[in-house]
Amino acid sequence: MSSSSSFIRPNWPAPSKICAYVSTRIGGVSSPPFDSLNLGLHVQDDPVSVNQNRHIFTAKTGMPDSAVWLNQVHGTDVVTLPSESLPESADAAFSETLSQVCAVLTADCLPVFFCNASGTQVAVAHAGWRGLCAGILETTLAKFEDKSQVMVWFGPAIGASAFEVGGEVRAAFMAIHPNARDAFKSVPATDKWLGDLYLLAKQRLCTAGVTQIYGGDYCTFSDETRFYSYRREGKTGRMASVIWIDE
Repeated sequence: MSSSSSFIRPNWPAPSKICAYVSTRIGGVSSPPFDSLNLGLHVQDDPVSVNQNRHIFTAKTGMPDSAVWLNQVHGTDVVTLPSESLPESADAAFSETLSQVCAVLTADCLPVFFCNASGTQVAVAHAGWRGLCAGILETTLAKFEDKSQVMVWFGPAIGASAFEVGGEVRAAFMAIHPNARDAFKSVPATDKWLGDLYLLAKQRLCTAGVTQIYGGDYCTFSDETRFYSYRREGKTGRMASVIWIDE
């Protein structure tokens, strides 16, 4: 894994022209509770600070000035970039255009990076449990010409030891994918379950034909130094997951 204080670079065998990064919360200018590299404009942080943070992240990663920041709603819509008219909301972005940055924002939900083996198609998806259950990964994967040539990397999300949910969440996943039972462990003396977002996502992608799956090594909830966590903090910032094809 290659990382710096302000970003993490995915550890996957993507073609060299594929550029991908996840920001951390370190190295920005936002004040608490958004300290410090908050990249989300929708969380009531000072817009001036957020825009300065975006400039900092752009400069550190060498990201082109083409990022499209989606209005995410835990749905299954995927936008193809560039686009003359963006949809009202979307939870994933796909592109075949050089230097077009696809981006999602997270703070516990799972960011999922996609690219094909030839480096001509990329995507990134925002997969909270609702979107994951509804099929955001399958909808994103459908944009690719050859699913068998797609590789995936899981960015930082809430870990299996911290993601406590009700039985209705478990039931919703099992209704679609019976093996989802393996991704839930009961919490003793309660009616709650601990869910493994990484395993749930892996199950769905394997079923869809993806064999190259990497990442899943983080927990946003437990790593307060590096990551924002909505479950831990409530009012907090957002990390960005970005990917593009270099020229």
